Amino acid sequence: MEPPLLDLGVDAAALTARLVDIPSVSGSEKPLADAVEAALRALPWLRVDRLGNNVVARTALGRAERVVLAGHLDTVPVADNLPARLDADGLLWGCGTCDMKSGVAVQLRLAATVPEPNRDLTFVFYDNEEVQADRNGLGHLAAAHPDWLAGDFAVLLEPSGGEVEGGCQGTLRVLLRLTGRRAHSARSWTGENAIHAAAPVLARLAAYEPRRPVIDGLEYHEGLNAVRIEAGVAGNVIPDSCVVTVNYRYAPDRGEDEAVAHVREVFEGCGVAGFTVDDHAPGALPGLGHPAARAFIEAVGGAPRPKYGWTDVSRFSALGVPAVNYGPGDPNLAHKRDEHVDTALVLRCEERLRAWLTA
Repeated sequence: MEPPLLDLGVDAAALTARLVDIPSVSGSEKPLADAVEAALRALPWLRVDRLGNNVVARTALGRAERVVLAGHLDTVPVADNLPARLDADGLLWGCGTCDMKSGVAVQLRLAATVPEPNRDLTFVFYDNEEVQADRNGLGHLAAAHPDWLAGDFAVLLEPSGGEVEGGCQGTLRVLLRLTGRRAHSARSWTGENAIHAAAPVLARLAAYEPRRPVIDGLEYHEGLNAVRIEAGVAGNVIPDSCVVTVNYRYAPDRGEDEAVAHVREVFEGCGVAGFTVDDHAPGALPGLGHPAARAFIEAVGGAPRPKYGWTDVSRFSALGVPAVNYGPGDPNLAHKRDEHVDTALVLRCEERLRAWLTA
């Protein structure tokens, strides 16, 4: 089957709409990856490689600096918000408009319209960013072909409202298991209710005061929250097990081991019978003092902000490549049913990046 056609000659706003209309929920990115690969292979100044549903395109002009522009192809599940819809105010609505097909559209436009940039460029399009860390396509690329990701500086076109966002938070998901003793609910006193045993855990969470450290002049805001409770056997049974899933979003001055130790400490004395790390991805320091980052901020303007959330700047940081977040979507609209993007901001983001790459 032929891949869907992408016309890279249209502007970034129109291209965003076309990308949105190719559904790519995590795990089903192949049609979009096929379309991206086909469009890039038509550009003779790029070398194109592919691993699974991850596509990498690179110039080889011998410039003194190489910049990586990266974005993920996947979205969260569709919520009755396809196809894309453009309203009279220039807002484009639909799944992925903000997070982050508008950023991907900007990448593709730059790949197609800047054949001789002032820096060598690497364009990375990858899958499975919106799910657990071990499925992340950028992680797979880093493990299998780290040379494909080599660079002096990286820009993640994650939604940032057209402003530079430095670093990212780490994210840790922990399963806390509380135990009891099963019994008939008509004779509840003969058992021990594991759901009730979770009360100290929930009380500790409700009273938790998150840190707000300042790093490189940016104030990060941590968070520790229950995101799921699983328990219950039947409507007439006292449950003997309850699992509370807790998500810790931590500032990038904490390491992974320190983050796990902190969560253990928070729930000490709460009667937790089992503590399991379910998913973990470290944060990344802002690195705004790096010369390439300073030059980028000066070129695109604005005052840098902290990144609330995890992004793949963390993976680039681990590879020794300083990175920032800079994309056209509003991060507050990501994953929402009414997700949308201002097309004027998409065009402005493309314009500023083009100016930076051609000055």
